[in-house]
Amino acid sequence: MTLIEERAEPRTVRRLGRPDAAARTRGGQRFLLLGLVLASMYSLFPVWWLLVASTKDRTGLYQSNGLWFSGWHLWTNLHQLFTYEDGIFLRWTANSFLYAGVGSLGGTLLALLTGYGLARFQFPGRNLVFACVVGSFLIPIALLTLPLYLLFSKIGWVDTPWAMLVPCLINPFSVYLAKVYTEATIPYELLEAARIDGAGELRIFFSIVLRMMTTGGATVFLLAFVNTWNAFFLPLTVLRGEENWTLNLGLYNWSGKRLESGVDLTSLVLTGALLSIVPMAIMMVAMRRYWRSGVTLGALK
Repeated sequence: MTLIEERAEPRTVRRLGRPDAAARTRGGQRFLLLGLVLASMYSLFPVWWLLVASTKDRTGLYQSNGLWFSGWHLWTNLHQLFTYEDGIFLRWTANSFLYAGVGSLGGTLLALLTGYGLARFQFPGRNLVFACVVGSFLIPIALLTLPLYLLFSKIGWVDTPWAMLVPCLINPFSVYLAKVYTEATIPYELLEAARIDGAGELRIFFSIVLRMMTTGGATVFLLAFVNTWNAFFLPLTVLRGEENWTLNLGLYNWSGKRLESGVDLTSLVLTGALLSIVPMAIMMVAMRRYWRSGVTLGALK
């Protein structure tokens, strides 16, 4: 046996005695895939039940299997939903779009402005302001509802759209996200170059910073939109007339009519709940391209 063979033999033995790394990798991937499948099933199970229940009439809803179809009455339920009480469901949907859309858009713009200011400007009390922003996370929104109601009662905003729009404009968590994203994507050198070229601060923000923060702005807007769309306690407190109710508040009122007046509107409530998740699904799909571009930009950097 040559010297080369003597040196190669121990390596071969050690290699044969070592567990197969490729097999461990495949096992980990299968375990991860199984976990993702189970998580997806757990997340989609309520949606499936809601879809099946929306296709049933009142009899099938209570007497058939809850996880499978029993007739097809979806179009009948949709017709009753859109015509009940002169189409009040459409009014609630429009109100939800107004509160969630306009309020989230304005709140996103203010959050980006505030986050950019905290991240790229030096001023006295900057750390104190940021500490107050972070500390406000500890205050539940439910504790602020009663003070907001008392304040809006004094200025005459109760049962008006302003009682929903103004609270949507202020979101400390959105400010925190905007600050973190600004620090990661907006370099000081770019801002200094723009100032040397004679650009003002507002022009720098709207022409340069805002375009570079598209991904962060889309994330902030989507989180604010979902939060406002699903809001319940605040509209329950500050909105009184049915014409100003949100979609969730209106469906909640319908679900309680069975106990109050004996009218069973369960089929309409379930059909309306199914339609209420459609805008959020569309929003997720529409915003996906912004997240993809942001991830690609980060990878290139």
